Amino acid sequence: MSTWEKSGWRNKPRVQMPDYTDIAALNAVEAQLAKYPPLVFAGEARRLRDKLGAVARGEAFLLQGGDCAESFAEFSADNLRDTFKVFLQMAMVLTFGAKVPVVKVGRVAGQMAKPRSAPTETISGTELPSYRGDIINGFDFTPEDRIPDPNRMLQAYTQAAASLNLLRAFSTGGFADMHRVHAWTLGFTDHDDAEKYRGMANGIQDTLDFMAAAGITGATTHEFETVDFYTSHEALLLEYEEALTRVDSTSGKTIAGSGHMIWIGDRTRQPDGAHVEYCRGVQNPIGLKCGPSMTTGHLKSLMSTLNPGNEAGRLTLIARFGAGNVAEHLPRLIRAVQEEGANVVWSCDPMHGNTIKAASGYKTRPFESVLREVQEFFGIHKSEGTVPGGVHFEMTGKDVTECTGGVRAVTDEDLSDRYHTACDPRLNASQALELAFLVAEELIGRRNERQAAAV
Repeated sequence: MSTWEKSGWRNKPRVQMPDYTDIAALNAVEAQLAKYPPLVFAGEARRLRDKLGAVARGEAFLLQGGDCAESFAEFSADNLRDTFKVFLQMAMVLTFGAKVPVVKVGRVAGQMAKPRSAPTETISGTELPSYRGDIINGFDFTPEDRIPDPNRMLQAYTQAAASLNLLRAFSTGGFADMHRVHAWTLGFTDHDDAEKYRGMANGIQDTLDFMAAAGITGATTHEFETVDFYTSHEALLLEYEEALTRVDSTSGKTIAGSGHMIWIGDRTRQPDGAHVEYCRGVQNPIGLKCGPSMTTGHLKSLMSTLNPGNEAGRLTLIARFGAGNVAEHLPRLIRAVQEEGANVVWSCDPMHGNTIKAASGYKTRPFESVLREVQEFFGIHKSEGTVPGGVHFEMTGKDVTECTGGVRAVTDEDLSDRYHTACDPRLNASQALELAFLVAEELIGRRNERQAAAV
């Protein structure tokens, strides 16, 4: 394989990327970003890779989620706090119920570019470039807003840096203290559908009270009071990624300084394409979206390119087939991995294959389809004897009405009430917590089967 350079992707076929018209402005922005500090550091990315290695072995579980596309307009400390709360709740459900460590990775502090199904869109006879995320162009349907503007990368960097600063404070400054498990509740926990969470929170508090009364403190205090929280995004805008690429001073290896984990989308995973070329050379954990069109030959080629050393925790395969299609596609990909003896994490994205257009005209995702795909994902791994390592989903801490169904029974008619997403529909806090309980039940069943087999 050829020697890697951070700009080598520029010589490869590129898709889903903007054509900037002001090249001088683009060059100036890239030069400015290249002077900025990296947003994340090599040691953090290595720790995440080690944790994902445990996920691959079935010793931990990956919880990855967040916004479909982060917005400049909706960026606020309150929104970050509420999404972080949901993460803490979901992770606690999985840890307490399934008795496994949870690796927490947010789609945050960089998830600002989106691939689109068409390069343009037409409204009332007017055709304009598609909205590709705030890091590239604006959401408003005007010629001025839809022109790709490289200066948006500078605002994206500033927002990502501010987000990381707050998330690190939340993670280590006392907000994530397990003793505050009741304080993590959001407004929806006043409803009956959160009774399971309240019961679990009471059980955790009773356990902590018992440990304190028994004098079991000290060494475990830090683990109770802090959490490790990592960031991730799709590495779509490669000018931004290259500008934030750095060389680790301790190892001499190259790292993407834009986020702890980056992934390659289902539309940009061409084995000879620009996105694969960039990602193969950085040391971060890499995600690879695997949709129905992924062939076993392409998967084998991509695994060889992206993880030539077959390192544990380096590569996460994110399956996204749609409810009812998992049995057709996942087994053949699992067997391709086994044939290569590849070290991978298997994760389930139950969102992107289940998008429909409601009768009301809104793009939505039926919650029952999301749950069904997760169940099918676990079922296939059970039959194949492999490890279902994680889930990857789009969610928010806000009480939105974007996905239909769930215990709160959002209907097609409800979608217009609080439909705030700029791109794809997200689970609200209640639906996200319900999903966590389902995943916990699947993990509990898997653990019980292993224990029974060991007897």
